Amino acid sequence: MSSDLAIAATGLVKRFGDNVALGGIDLEVPRGAIYGLLGPNGAGKTTAVRIFTTLLRPDAGSALIDGIDVVADPNQVRTRIGLTGQYAAVDERLTGRENMQHVARLFHLPKREVVARTSELLQRFDLADAADRIVKGYSGGMRRRLDISMSLIARPSVLFLDEPTTGLDPRSRLAMWEMIEELEQDGTTVLLTTQYLDEADRLAQRIVVVDHGKVIAEGTADELKDRIGGEHLWLVIGDASTGEAALGVLDSMCFGSVERDPDGVSFEAPIRARDHVVPELIRSLDEAGVDVLNIEIRRPTLDDVFLTLTGRATDDEQEGAA
Repeated sequence: MSSDLAIAATGLVKRFGDNVALGGIDLEVPRGAIYGLLGPNGAGKTTAVRIFTTLLRPDAGSALIDGIDVVADPNQVRTRIGLTGQYAAVDERLTGRENMQHVARLFHLPKREVVARTSELLQRFDLADAADRIVKGYSGGMRRRLDISMSLIARPSVLFLDEPTTGLDPRSRLAMWEMIEELEQDGTTVLLTTQYLDEADRLAQRIVVVDHGKVIAEGTADELKDRIGGEHLWLVIGDASTGEAALGVLDSMCFGSVERDPDGVSFEAPIRARDHVVPELIRSLDEAGVDVLNIEIRRPTLDDVFLTLTGRATDDEQEGAA
């Protein structure tokens, strides 16, 4: 394993009876990066995280964390990682501070460091004012922040965030994203599993798309979007009788086939984005006598990418064992 890799998997296989949760996944995550593991429910995301964090043994293949084999030396791996699962693993009967200190003692941190590290993280994650309140009274967002704080108590080099914003309201999700971005600035390697395409688009430097236990695509968000055709033009004109003139202009400035709706006033065409392309189009259409009501150039979203790659949305199936 390269010394630049924090996570490396080769041919990772896991079966649950007749169900193949992982069918031979390869994955490499460099140190200090945020990688997104994207897929629908049941794709194998959580199974992969459980193997990386020593909670499951693979049936075949290998997985290394900081060069340490998760099967051969799980205890050593556990000293390098932090994990935040799909649901906050906090004790509701304790205060936020007590939850933090309990985890710190499990890592055998010196008493002085326990106090200092707990205070530091509670402050950083905006929990200092609620530190001595019973967690049962915390909101969902506060529990999530506490859960991530607990996973960072021993300064892990690799942090696994498995669906970290599940169940959070939009404001709490945004706050969580900002915290994850701060982790990258601190040099922490983050593997983020998510069904939320906007989350992967914003946070992940690189995205690995999995479906039915296999990697089906990998790249930056822009690279994945480019795979399904890049920019598209949407044009709406005011008079269907000028449709042929509009088609002529679009054919000269776009590439690929131009699609026209049955009413003859709406068009879609692939286009190579470049400086001033919209003004050029409007000018050419105006010169051709075409009344333009609306013109827009859009890049594909990760939703478009996902539907193209898998033929389904991210939440079409239940996660089950995967």
